[in-house]
This record gives sequence, C-alpha cells and structure tokens, in this order.
Amino acid sequence: MRYFLSIDYGGTNTKAVLFNEDGQQLAVSSFETLRIEDKPGYREVDLAATWQAISNTVKKVIEKSGINSQSISAVACIGHGKGLYLLDKKGRPFKRGILSTDNRAAALAQQFEKRVSEIWPLTQQHIVGVQNPILLRWLKEHEPELYQEIGSILSAKDFVRFKLTDKINQEYGDASGNHWINFKTGTYDEAILDFFGIAEMSSALPPLVDYAQVVGGVSRDAAHVTGLTEGTPVIGGLFDIDACAIGSGVLDNDVFSVISGTWNINTYSSKTAADQASGHMNSYFPNRDFLIEASSPTSAGNLDAILKMLMAEEIKNSQQEGGSIYDNLEVFLRETSASYTPVLFFPFLYGSNVGRDARASFLGLSSTTTKSHMVRAVYEGIVFAHKQHIDQLVKTRGRKPRKIRLSGGATNSKAWMQIFSDGLAIPIETVEGSELGALGGAIACLQAIDGLSLEEACHKMVKPKDYFEPVAAEHACYEEKYRVYQSLIEAMQPHWESLIALENLHELIKRG
Repeated sequence: MRYFLSIDYGGTNTKAVLFNEDGQQLAVSSFETLRIEDKPGYREVDLAATWQAISNTVKKVIEKSGINSQSISAVACIGHGKGLYLLDKKGRPFKRGILSTDNRAAALAQQFEKRVSEIWPLTQQHIVGVQNPILLRWLKEHEPELYQEIGSILSAKDFVRFKLTDKINQEYGDASGNHWINFKTGTYDEAILDFFGIAEMSSALPPLVDYAQVVGGVSRDAAHVTGLTEGTPVIGGLFDIDACAIGSGVLDNDVFSVISGTWNINTYSSKTAADQASGHMNSYFPNRDFLIEASSPTSAGNLDAILKMLMAEEIKNSQQEGGSIYDNLEVFLRETSASYTPVLFFPFLYGSNVGRDARASFLGLSSTTTKSHMVRAVYEGIVFAHKQHIDQLVKTRGRKPRKIRLSGGATNSKAWMQIFSDGLAIPIETVEGSELGALGGAIACLQAIDGLSLEEACHKMVKPKDYFEPVAAEHACYEEKYRVYQSLIEAMQPHWESLIALENLHELIKRG
C-alpha cells in the first residue's frame, strides 16, 4: 500500500494529513495557525516559528499513523490563497508572512479597483487587498527599505514547499488567483507589474510549476526536522480553493464547491471566465478550466471568535470533562429550529461581503436574549453570508446547481449542514474524511505518481458521505430572516463609515 502526505497550511489551522492510495484518511495532526495581530488590520505569521510548527506536526502525523516514512510516495502542500510570503535576494525568509485575512492594504486595493477595466482583458481579476501585487505596492510605499531586499515572491504553500525542497517556484493556480497571470498567454506579464507600479519585482517572480508536477525531493535538512525520508517527491501542490473542490469531487458546473472555514468560499468550474460586471473572481482550475469564485472572510472563523467571547466558561468546562463545546452545540442545534431566535448576526469580524467598512454586529437583542439565542444567530448569519455569494453565482450561471458539496470546518456539524440546506434551499452533500483540502492534495499526488487524469484520480479517492435535503418549513422561515438581514445591511450602508470614524477616534484616545 502506498501513502500520500498533504500539508494543509490554512489561515485558522494548519494540518498534516496522511492518506492511502484509496483516499482513506489515516491520521491527522494539527495546530492553530500562529497568527500575530499586533497592529489593527495586520494578520501575520513568524516564518521560522511556522516552519518549526509544521515540521513538528508532520513528525507527529507519521508517528500517529504508525507507518514507515519510506512508504510515503509523495508530498503535496496546500495553502491559503493570496497573502504574501517573501524571500530575500539570498533566498532566505526575512519578513513575517502575511495571511489572507490581513486588511492593511484594503484602501489601496479600492483605488486600483476603480481602474480595473484597464487590466481586466489580461487578468480577468478584481482587485483585493491581499493579492500579491497590492501588498507589494503597499510595502513599496510604506516599507521601502524592506521592499528593496525582496528576492522571491511566494504564496503560502509555495513557502512550505520551498522549506521542504529548497526549490523556489510558484504554482499556476495560486499565481492566477493572485493577479499574476495573463489568461491570454498563461504566463506572467510585464503589463501587470506596470499597472501596479511594481515593475522592479519582475525578477522576483519565480518559475511557474503545475499542481501535479514533481518539483523536487525532500531535502536532507527537511527530512531531519520532519521525519520524512530524504528525496521523497514533493509536487507543485494546490491553493486551498482548488484543493477543496478536487477533494470534494467537484469537476463541473453542475455542482458547486463551498468551503466554510476561515473564508466563505463558493466556486464552480467553467469553460469561460465570469465577466467583470459579475464581481466574481476567476482563476485557473487544475484542468485549465476557469474556477469562478465568490468569497469573503465571513465564514466559520466568526463562530470560533464569538464562542471565545461568549462561552469561555463553557469551553473550559467541556475541556475539563474531556469533551468539546462543539459536541454540546450539536445537541443544541438539533433541538432548536429556524424560529428559535429573532436575533440576526452579521459575520464581518474579519471583513465583509457588503463593503470594506462594514462591521460585525448583533441586531435584535432584548432583555430576554440569551447566549444561546446569540450563538444560534451566528450559525445562521454565516449561512446567510454564504447565501449572498451563492445567489450571485447562480445569477451568473443562470440556474441553481443540482447540489452543493460542502467542505471546511463547518462539515463537522451535521446540524449545521442541515441549516445550510434549509437556508439555501439546495441539497448539501459531504464527502468521507474531514480534511477535503488535504484529500485534494493526495489526489494530485496520485496523478503525479501514476499519471492518472484528474477525473480518474477523483473517482478512485473521493467517496460521498452524508446528504441533506432542505426542509420546506425551515426554508420559509429562513427566507423571511434573510429578507430582513438584507434590508438591514442596505439600511446600514451609509453608516459604516461613521463606525470607522468612531474606531479611529478611540485609537487616538488610547494613544494619548
């Protein structure tokens, strides 16, 4: 039996996951991604600490599985899209990595987005503040001395692959989603760098590699710290959106791939790109179709944050009893319904899908509101944020998908999957295994080693699990809630800016 290792570096959690060649998930080791948030809007990682933690978790998953590392046939790196990871001119990491939820360059991105029609024919990409070129331009303006030292530009999983192999490359899918690729030529283009005013970064763009291409072998140093066998093949890998779609077996536009994790990501593959007016993002899918994406940082990460705010004592008690707060919440969700709470939650703690200045909030609180009402509202609010994106994709596609394959942390809750189905009025299906992004990496490994097509490898390794049909009565209640949710968002549009002004005043007062 052969085995494949996926290292899935996410914005919330980072995991090492082992699979056999039939797609069976054998062992997982994980840690909470080591986020640093020491300035407003900044979300970074220390690269040395991150690599040490990744090395340790790889070693742990090998030990946990009980297999010999020599039985691992290939390694795939999966990573959060966008953000920025840099090497200096000597090929050494020299600055904190920037995560995909960073917000420092949002205003700069808005300025460039006003001119996006100038470059749309080449990149077919809208501009957001965590794409490589925007962050580089921000560094050029705000940290020019550091900017001058940049030698190589990487995405998250490219950095991990570099640490494993000492090879410096970018993978096509990540590069295309990061506003680097001219879709007419499939290559880098000087016109893109000129548009962003960073022409001098041309030499820092590494050679491009394909997702299932063997890029190199595990180096001696990496083998020593990870427990992997030196020389084990390491493939190009995937950014997490592609990986989850593949791991879900979503290869055509009849089924949507939805990720409910740190980000709210909703996609389908298409032979043609979405047009500029749709507001959607386009990137390369591994088969060189387009992946049409509607996304924002408005998903399950909000639940984790709110639970820490509201239920610290309950979390502590659950841990002391050897359980998890999520076990208790699963029972709670099953025993309540769409009519349980009139409270609405807007899941904008890390950004929004309704405007740069929008902020998270609860509306509808009263003297009788309990923590339980608020927590259920968070679950529902995240579904509503997904619904907004999915409705946009449906409009572009022209019809609803036959079903949705859902992945991400939310799939650990069957009760939440039913809320998704009821709220969207679309059947929801999950897939065997809890780590579908990592499974996508294992599928790519199988392709690399056996020369299989993407369809053949998915057929061998992807196995459907649970299926959830929408309940009409629940959907009717959610439709009314969603109507109010949307009307309140519209009413708040003129006022978000006032909240930002209040935040800025508060910061000034704190600084004295």
